[in-house]
Amino acid sequence: MAISISMLLLPALIIVAIAMLLLSVRIIFKRGGQFPNMHIGGSKAMRDRGIGCQKTQQMEADLHRNLKERVQTDK
Repeated sequence: MAISISMLLLPALIIVAIAMLLLSVRIIFKRGGQFPNMHIGGSKAMRDRGIGCQKTQQMEADLHRNLKERVQTDK
């Protein structure tokens, strides 16, 4: 039983290692390589349309409310 599990586990680990290597080629070998920004605010097309992250939009909206409005909505 132990031999059959190791015979299955070793190829699976090799496949996962190869997949990770292939997915990280651009990040590892490109000068200044980094993960792509998948955040909504990082997309130029979304910014041009005025669409942003909900958290960012909420923070901006909170900056434009006075203390009385903040207290009333927090209840």
